[in-house]
Amino acid sequence: MSALAVSSIALLSLTACGSDSGSSASESPAADGAFAPLNAGKLTVCSDIPYKPFEFVDESGKNVGFDMDIAAEIAKDANVELNVIDASFDSIESGLFNVQCDVAISSVSITDARAQKMNFSTPYMDDDLVLIASDASGITDLESAKGKKIGVQQATTGEKYAKEKGLTTVGFEDAGLQTQALFSGQVDALLGNQSVLGYAVKDKAGYSTVGEFKTGEQLGIAVPKDKPATLELVNGTLKRLTDAGTLDELTTKWFGTK
Repeated sequence: MSALAVSSIALLSLTACGSDSGSSASESPAADGAFAPLNAGKLTVCSDIPYKPFEFVDESGKNVGFDMDIAAEIAKDANVELNVIDASFDSIESGLFNVQCDVAISSVSITDARAQKMNFSTPYMDDDLVLIASDASGITDLESAKGKKIGVQQATTGEKYAKEKGLTTVGFEDAGLQTQALFSGQVDALLGNQSVLGYAVKDKAGYSTVGEFKTGEQLGIAVPKDKPATLELVNGTLKRLTDAGTLDELTTKWFGTK
């Protein structure tokens, strides 16, 4: 992509988005000291904020969400503080997040193309695509969506799928702008992951899910290819959360269902 011609620092366009302290863990996958963070004493996480309910800033100014809870657990297992950096999804998807971050946690779908540029953790969520439309749009399926304006988030699997199906897309930098475009009438429908878009419209009258697409997508935590110890740390935390039932609890907390 043309953006790759830009220097990695410029492409990242990262802005510090606050730090949250991780408490000590009695048993840590990184207890042998193999995990070497970019910033001493911190797990630095790149995340594209806002992307409710995965990551967003609450009324107190704190980074919260499903991904943020998982990030805090990884930091706890590493016995370090959590530091979150707001990064564009383009910088995450391209793999250039590794300039300033240890990992990227931002509802990243695992794909073969992305796996060439980064390693992925074991999947932590299944997340297929949906088409959500305004009831007044007349859109009832993919076919009737053709010729209408479909909002997508840039550099995502939703954007790729929409273009493959011949839809007219309007790209947005983040999911917050994407969903607001639907509510304000800038676009007729949205196509993207069911977890985020379903959450965005669940309490909104006048909007419906008109298409569900079983793409087999799974979400993973992205880790630089030259950081095997970091990948081991992340997978260790995910296994602990899964075995203890904590991952199911977090899913219910943020999505209302497992």
